[in-house]
Amino acid sequence: MAKPELKIKPINVALIGGETLLGRELQDVLQKSAEKTVITGYASTGEGNFAEQEGEAIYLAPLEAKAAAGYDAILLAGLTHEGALKSYEIAKAAKGRPPLIDCVGYLESQPEARISSPLIAESGRDAGWLRIVAHPAATAMALVLTRLANHAGLKMTIAHVFEPASERGKPAVSELHQQTTSLLAFKKIEKKIFDTQLTFNLLSQYGEDAPVKLSAVEQRIERHLATLLDKHAGIGPSHMPSVRLIQAPVFHGYSISLWLEFENMTSAAEIAGALASDRIDVRGEEHEPPEAVGAAGHSGIIAGDIRSDRNNSRAVWMWITGDNLRLTSDAAAEIVGSLRCPAK
Repeated sequence: MAKPELKIKPINVALIGGETLLGRELQDVLQKSAEKTVITGYASTGEGNFAEQEGEAIYLAPLEAKAAAGYDAILLAGLTHEGALKSYEIAKAAKGRPPLIDCVGYLESQPEARISSPLIAESGRDAGWLRIVAHPAATAMALVLTRLANHAGLKMTIAHVFEPASERGKPAVSELHQQTTSLLAFKKIEKKIFDTQLTFNLLSQYGEDAPVKLSAVEQRIERHLATLLDKHAGIGPSHMPSVRLIQAPVFHGYSISLWLEFENMTSAAEIAGALASDRIDVRGEEHEPPEAVGAAGHSGIIAGDIRSDRNNSRAVWMWITGDNLRLTSDAAAEIVGSLRCPAK
C-alpha cells in the first residue's frame, strides 16, 4: 500500500514594496524556490498607493498589525523609511512574530537588527527576529575572501566597487535613462536621485542635494563585509579590504575590481581552483570574462580575468560581477526557507 503523500504547508510572506525592482525580483526568486511560498504584496510607503503589475494599475494596501499576525515572515523591499519603520513597529509590538527580514537596510540601526547572509554561512533560527540582509557588494566580496582567507597567507586586499543605478531603485534607473536620452537630444537632464550628471560619467560622490550619500553606502558595505568576515570561522579583521565605491553609469549589476596580496607567491590557476564553488562561477582564459550584463539573473557571482600583478609577484588582480537584486533575493529566500524547519 502506497504511503500517503505528505502535504507541505506553504510559507505565507507579506512583501512590503512588491512594486519595486527588488520586490519583483524577490517574488520571482521565492516563487521558483523549492519551498512553497504564498506572497501578498503591500505598499512600500506605509500608506496605501497604486502600483503597476503586468501592465495593469493595482492598489496596494498598507500592512496592518491584524493582517501581519497571519504571516510567517515580513519581507521589506520598499524604498521609504516610513514604510520600514511602520513594519518594524508592527513586528516589535508582536514580539517578533512574524520575523522581519529587511532587504534594503533601513532598519540596520535598530537594537534587534542582525546582519545576515546565508549565502556565506548557514542561517540559524537563533539569529533574532529582525534580520538585515547583507549588502550585495559585501556578500560578493565575502564569498571570495572566505574562499581565499587561508590560501597562501592572504595579506592585503583592495576593492574598487562599481555601483549600478538599480541599487537606488526604479527612480534611479529612470533618471539614468532620461539623462542619456536628454543629453543626446541637447535637453536639460534630471538630477533628483544623483543631483549631478551620471550618464557618460563616473562618480566618487553624488551632488550635495542627493537623498542618499554615496559615502554612506560605502560605509554600509564596509560594515556588512566586516560583520560577514567576523562571523566566518578563522577570518579576522586583518582580511578586511580597503574599499572604494564608485557610481557607474550602468543600469544593473555590480562590477568589482579586486587586488589581493599574499604572503607567498601564487598563480592565477591556483586562485581559480581555490575559488571554484557552487556560489562562484570561475571563468578561465578559455571563457568570456565576467561582465555585468552577463551576470543578470545569475545566482552567486562570476569571477574571472585573474592575472598576476606585473609589479608584485605575490599579488593578483581579478574581476567580479554579480546581479545585485538576485544576490539580495537569494539570501532572503534562504532565510525564508529556514523558517520552515529548525536549524540542525
